[in-house]
Amino acid sequence: MTASSPSSKSSRAYVPTTVTTARIISTAQPYRTLVTAFIIWKAFLFAIALGSTLVGDAYDTSAGLLVHGGVEAAMTGQRRAQQPLGLIGGLVSRFASWDAVYFLSSAKRGYVFEQEWAFGAGLPIVVRGIIQGTRYLSIAPPADGGVLPEAVVGVIVANTAHFLSVVVLYRLGQVVWRDRTLSLVAALLHIISPAGMFLTTPYMESSYAFLAFTGYLLFALSCQAESRAVSRDIYLVLSGILFGLATAFRSNGILNGIPFAWEVLRHLPSLPRKPSDTIRRLAALGIGGICVALGSIIPQAIAYGRFCSGASGVEPRPWCQAYLPSIFTFVQEHYWNVGFLRYWTISNLPLFLLATPMLAILVRSGVEQLTSARRPVIAAKPVESAQLTSLVQSAAAAQVVLAVLAIAMYHVQIITRISSGYPLWYWWVAGSLIRGEKMGGHIVKFMVLYALIQGVLFTSFLPPA
Repeated sequence: MTASSPSSKSSRAYVPTTVTTARIISTAQPYRTLVTAFIIWKAFLFAIALGSTLVGDAYDTSAGLLVHGGVEAAMTGQRRAQQPLGLIGGLVSRFASWDAVYFLSSAKRGYVFEQEWAFGAGLPIVVRGIIQGTRYLSIAPPADGGVLPEAVVGVIVANTAHFLSVVVLYRLGQVVWRDRTLSLVAALLHIISPAGMFLTTPYMESSYAFLAFTGYLLFALSCQAESRAVSRDIYLVLSGILFGLATAFRSNGILNGIPFAWEVLRHLPSLPRKPSDTIRRLAALGIGGICVALGSIIPQAIAYGRFCSGASGVEPRPWCQAYLPSIFTFVQEHYWNVGFLRYWTISNLPLFLLATPMLAILVRSGVEQLTSARRPVIAAKPVESAQLTSLVQSAAAAQVVLAVLAIAMYHVQIITRISSGYPLWYWWVAGSLIRGEKMGGHIVKFMVLYALIQGVLFTSFLPPA
């Protein structure tokens, strides 16, 4: 990347100087660096999980019952006669803590209980598909053989998706910033994300990050294809499809519709001057945006047909009569007390304090990008540079909105894991590290310490989660 260094500090957050670059990391073999760092980090996390199995039983034994006794045992708390879990079974049971019990239960037998609709169907569908495929090929273990196959496959899917998301983020950084060092450092930061154990266990975060980063990559490639309208529009639609799939894993994926709305508003003034090309672009953006929304709408429609139509003999639930019926919103509110300012209690103050570092990173990096007076030149062609800069701004807006929603609506502590699928703040921290700023070093220390401590707590079924 060849770019002038703007005087604005907020602009410089994304444009590293070449003076300190060589001191940080070598980019001669970036993929080998990423693979090595990924293996070392995962070894630390697996060691933590192994250590927790040696200390004693977790606070809650649902995961162990699920992994060895099956869904019925986990849901009823009844342990059937069984052999000891062993090393693999013990590790997998620690990885299956907290919400992973819901994901794996849904992968085993689909949604049964209403509250399970609070969790995206993406991971259960993928795990179930892999299990059925391997059984068809006669290479899967029997369903009652020692360790629940869905649990093992869930761990494999999570770690594979995490590695793929690291590679995609590296590629995305190169397309957007034309800077190998910045891209590599950002990808390395994603490896040690404060999401930590949640990117290793059967959770949605790693799969979401992979799909979201791929969606951003396709959107960035559409900016490069500005002079080739057909390719540009195809990339935009494909980007929307990937973002829609990400939304099927995590509901906050709906915020990835912001880049499409951002571009619609930016290109509407061009309609009188270039009607043909602008209409085509707006159509592609509209289709892409619809695809993002479908990731949320389709599961809601399926739930409506099951709970509200009366066809299945189920008495309609209260949410069926809402103006915009949503089982997700109802379940979150009814079972987990999620709603505007509902989490603002004195007892939850420690959780807000735990979330503060990540919230501050998201807001500061996003606001700096949105309010910067001068923009870095990130491509040789002015039009392409403008397109990519617009994409970066919309990514900044998405993560700021996420932070605001986390403060006002969510169980705020989850921000440390759901932020893992947003690329802008990784670039911001990477820029700080490359320039040798103390802030970047402090953030990395926070990420590592938080992820390791969280891993100990997670595998012992202790909060926060």
